[in-house]
Amino acid sequence: MTTSQLTQDQKPGAARREGHPGIALTVIAACQLMVVLDATIVNIALPHIQDALKFSTTDLTWVVSSYTLTFGGLLLLGGRAGDILGRRRVFMAGILLFTLASLLGGLAQEPWQLLAARVLQGVGGAIASPTSLALITTTFPEGPERNRAFGVFAAVSAGGGAIGLLAGGMLTEWLDWRWVLFVNVPIGVLIAVLTPLYISDSERHTGRFDVAGALTSTAGMALLVYGFIRAADEGWRDGLTIGSFGAAVVLLLAFAFIESRAKEPITPLRMFADRNRSGTYVIMLSLAAAMFGMFFYIVLFVQNVLGYTPIQAGLAFLPVTVVIALGAGLSQRFLPVLGPKPFMIVGSALATIGLGWQALISSDSSYVGGVLGPMLVFGFGMGLNFVTLTLTAVSGVAQHEAGAASGLLNATQQVGGSLGLSILTTVFGSASKDEAEKQLPKFLAEGSAEQKAEFGQTHQLPAPWGHEVLAQGISTGFIAAAAMAVLALVTAWLVIRVRKSDLDALAGTAGPGIG
Repeated sequence: MTTSQLTQDQKPGAARREGHPGIALTVIAACQLMVVLDATIVNIALPHIQDALKFSTTDLTWVVSSYTLTFGGLLLLGGRAGDILGRRRVFMAGILLFTLASLLGGLAQEPWQLLAARVLQGVGGAIASPTSLALITTTFPEGPERNRAFGVFAAVSAGGGAIGLLAGGMLTEWLDWRWVLFVNVPIGVLIAVLTPLYISDSERHTGRFDVAGALTSTAGMALLVYGFIRAADEGWRDGLTIGSFGAAVVLLLAFAFIESRAKEPITPLRMFADRNRSGTYVIMLSLAAAMFGMFFYIVLFVQNVLGYTPIQAGLAFLPVTVVIALGAGLSQRFLPVLGPKPFMIVGSALATIGLGWQALISSDSSYVGGVLGPMLVFGFGMGLNFVTLTLTAVSGVAQHEAGAASGLLNATQQVGGSLGLSILTTVFGSASKDEAEKQLPKFLAEGSAEQKAEFGQTHQLPAPWGHEVLAQGISTGFIAAAAMAVLALVTAWLVIRVRKSDLDALAGTAGPGIG
């Protein structure tokens, strides 16, 4: 070891084994992969989780929403914590919390235990994920080396969903649904051990935590989501339904008031002053709302109606990730030439067409015509939008606020997904109840004695009557999803206005920004 290396090792927060950028990048990328794939790895296991812990279909949505709500709601606070307390320290804290929550979730014996663990996972992910991206700037010098690191990070973020689908299928089928959570434990422990060895801490900055803003926004959105899911089961006149909506409005108004007065707000309201950026956030919110609901209900359809195994279900979704990547590559190449608006319009239109096509799904639909075709159209439209929305969100923003602008877009995606899933669940619940009333007399007339005895215990209609109920609920839900995509299309058409300066900014950032 040289004298300079010894001096560097003695600096507070320095990595104990510097000079291994490949290992440092692997640690950072592994964290991002774990956080990203956890949104999809659990999806494939949903039917098995439902059977094991006795979730209703509407309550099952909380397995997804409890994670995405806390993750999205606390994402900006997590990034701020890294700046103030030191990124490596906060990164390790997030990883350890995420790992512990994964262990607790895998051991859950009751629905509330799993949901509590998913909330903790969301908190851990919100702490670790934005810090992991920021650590790249701490670990790698500006230039080609840092650009390559960002490229690896972007590839992991994009591919994590596909890996999660396959991994979730294999773990659920070959082991047990609990392993979609247990698998995070050894990975998280290894990341926590390697981090102080190979990653240096960042310089700490003075600042304030906008805890009140983070809590009021997250709690307000959670109550809004709860209101929709409650309405699916108990109706719109239910006292708790009305109360949750009222409390959500109060908390969200309080959030807006807090942010307007805070010296260092977690969500700078000036970010919404630019019409292009505001329109971008609306488009992301709308498309994410449709996308989360689509994946949730199609997973149930292919396993419960088409009879796919978990591995087959994971493979069934892989073509979608391919067309998303194709759409993203196409938009990245031509954005500096055409600007963002054409891609937003075409992408949102394709998403609308795909969701409208899926609204035709029935219990007799095949995988190719009822699932794959619509998903490919939808996925290509989403691919055209992902890169476009990311670049438009940060174009024209001062360098020191670029992180807040992109972080707000990510938070919008997660929170929008939770909100959209809850709205689709309300529509699904109403439609499936109506269809169940139609199918019940048929079941009583045609069902066997064994099926009727089982129905008396579970209150769930068996196949084929139950398939009709599920398919009708999903079909109706996709009408609502298509309406969300229409909102994105209208926003892209009427709100987005591209200036020459925007095109120049895109031309200068399109390459390294995506990596």
